[in-house]
Amino acid sequence: MPYRYLEDIAIADAAFEAWGETIEEVFVAAADALLNVMVGDLAAIRKRTYRHFVVEENQIDLLLFQVLQKLIYYKDAEQLLARIKAVRIAPHGDGWTASVESAGEQIDPDRHDLLVDVKAVTLHQFQVETTPDGWRATVVVDV
Repeated sequence: MPYRYLEDIAIADAAFEAWGETIEEVFVAAADALLNVMVGDLAAIRKRTYRHFVVEENQIDLLLFQVLQKLIYYKDAEQLLARIKAVRIAPHGDGWTASVESAGEQIDPDRHDLLVDVKAVTLHQFQVETTPDGWRATVVVDV
């Protein structure tokens, strides 16, 4: 599990740190951490519905922000719990592009251990940075 939940960052919200050797690993870990705030057992989410999306942003941190927001959108608009299967991050002009393949299934309260509902990702203490071991992101979500 390349993420951990943080205490004492936000009182009424949830916060986590995600890391990886590559920026793509951080995006996958952050997406899993986001979903794990809402669902107790990620293994219970089957790959039945697939979504591909592309996001462009000027900054790498805002790229992650938009990818996580898109996963929240799928949860809200389609009742779809989607996990990232693959992501490709590439420079694009003056910014970045994320091409994301996700898979998941409709929310099923009988099968999914639903915890809390994440409403949005916040910019409070939001950060993506390089480290000696790779990359790390800090994320706070509004629950």
